[in-house]
Amino acid sequence: MLRALTIMLAILAVAAAIVAPNVLHLANPHRLYDNEVTLGEMAAAAPRVTTLPDFSQYQQTADKKQAFFGFLAPLVEAENAHIAEQRHGLEALYYKWQFRPESLTHEQKSWLAYLAKQYRVEFTLDGTSEAAQEMFDLLFRRVDQVPETLVLVQAANESAWGTSRFAVQALNLFGQWCFSEGCGLVPEARGADARHEVRSFDSVNASIASYMRNLNTHPAYFELRTLRAEQRERGRDIRALDLTPGLLSYSERGEDYVEELNAMIRVNRPMILDALEQPIPEEGPIAEPGFPDQDARSSDSAPE
Repeated sequence: MLRALTIMLAILAVAAAIVAPNVLHLANPHRLYDNEVTLGEMAAAAPRVTTLPDFSQYQQTADKKQAFFGFLAPLVEAENAHIAEQRHGLEALYYKWQFRPESLTHEQKSWLAYLAKQYRVEFTLDGTSEAAQEMFDLLFRRVDQVPETLVLVQAANESAWGTSRFAVQALNLFGQWCFSEGCGLVPEARGADARHEVRSFDSVNASIASYMRNLNTHPAYFELRTLRAEQRERGRDIRALDLTPGLLSYSERGEDYVEELNAMIRVNRPMILDALEQPIPEEGPIAEPGFPDQDARSSDSAPE
């Protein structure tokens, strides 16, 4: 009996060793770095939203804007909280690696490999220290938040304030494309030789996460990530208006598109601040929501 119990416990231990890392990656990654990072409360409490409100019902523009920002702001903040948690974990393991590289556990290396894969960075810890440093530098450039103001304004612009066909039917708020047949909705104006579709998402949360991952990894937005990194190095808050020059490639309209975003940011800033539950100063210019200060290229990484 005791022998059978021992064998059963051994089998359970092996199964746990196989399953646990994958579960930890998705559930409580903070456990992988010795409780140095706590689970972001907003990320943990974020509801999964699978339908959009009917924003077309609002007759007054101001009411529609208020409803749109109020609906989307908590979901954007939750995704940024998730990214902030990833960045905090990255910082904790980076400092541990700097102090003593061999001190990283197998699970901690596994979590770093998972993070590198998610952000399209070649995982290199077993090679030279220079290669590992390059990996960390690239991760720090990519694992970072996107100002809520920028996310909300781009969502409003790309989805016609949540009323476009792609927003309503595909939960695609940012005009993201995909290239596999059946992956989304076919644009009515698509050329005969074109193969792209407007990607479908199963939740608004997934649409936001995909958009942020796109800005954080795609070669087209290298300048945006560079501008953000420069602001961090200077110890400044990261504002939406600081990053819009890095979105020239987001639309074929180029500079006109960026100028339109800048105008939308300026006009809608008070309403966005209200949606984010941040006080509006009584005097002086209205400050834009920012983030506290936080603080290369590789063959298998997406070009940076």
